[in-house]
Amino acid sequence: MAKVAVIGAGNVGATCAHVLAQKDIASTVALVDIVEGMPQGKALDMRQAGPLQDYDSSVVGYNDVAEGVAGADVVVMTAGLARKPGMDRMDLLKKNLEIVAGAMKAVKAKAPGAVVVMVTNPLDVMTWVALKVTGFPRERVLGMAGVLDSTRLRTFIAMELGVSVVDVSAMVLGGHGDTMVPLPRYSTVNGVPITELLAADVIEKLSDRTRKGGGEIVALLKTGSAYYAPATSAVQMVEAVLKDRGHLLPACVALEGEYGEKGICLGVPVIIGARGLRRVVELRLTEAEKAMLKKSADSVRKGIDEVAGLIG
Repeated sequence: MAKVAVIGAGNVGATCAHVLAQKDIASTVALVDIVEGMPQGKALDMRQAGPLQDYDSSVVGYNDVAEGVAGADVVVMTAGLARKPGMDRMDLLKKNLEIVAGAMKAVKAKAPGAVVVMVTNPLDVMTWVALKVTGFPRERVLGMAGVLDSTRLRTFIAMELGVSVVDVSAMVLGGHGDTMVPLPRYSTVNGVPITELLAADVIEKLSDRTRKGGGEIVALLKTGSAYYAPATSAVQMVEAVLKDRGHLLPACVALEGEYGEKGICLGVPVIIGARGLRRVVELRLTEAEKAMLKKSADSVRKGIDEVAGLIG
């Protein structure tokens, strides 16, 4: 079985490692953090939960990033400063650049065949940073945000209609932030478009809540940010890779002309398998949807431009 390394043992990373262990899809889950004793303690705690939750995955804690990621098949990058109330994701850009770049250098050296799943914010920019620092092909560097944004929209649709979330599918494109682009036409309840089930003003309300989904949780927690849904979203992507599922998911990838964009990483529908990205799926968008996606892409490009000269 495979090895998955999770960099960052905070709430998102630790939850990610635990969900991975529960799914028993990797023989080894390496939990990496620079805080002495923390990843080791959490890893041991997870191992002791194994007999009660029927999993045999070996969860091991490391302080050295290079040692922890060595030989990994998939690396999940969660380490970084958490967003605080009133802080835009783009405010995190420069603060998290150094953290991500350092970790990706270790991945390049010690796990040269790995698929990288980026979770650290600002997500789209940090996915681009990981791509540049590792030099990996775009197929092996993926950003998690689209799965998270879409699952938030799925949740809000199910809550509004009083239906099972299992029956709800949703599609959200664009950058992971206020300019994301929910697509009601491609969001359904057991195959029925939500445009047939909800009024336009209600759909816009749910879309707006999705755009502000992370901020809503930050405001409620006051001293932290979301972690259950982000961690589980990352695990879904890891599982798609390890099981070669051919899963169609919205994810952040480097674009090479798709949707009229090049040189940036942006959330679009993709098919994910054993080596990461199989292909980008290009949806037919309305002119209004194209305009919203262009606005989102421009916002991401601005962030990339700010860090492009800082990567050594």
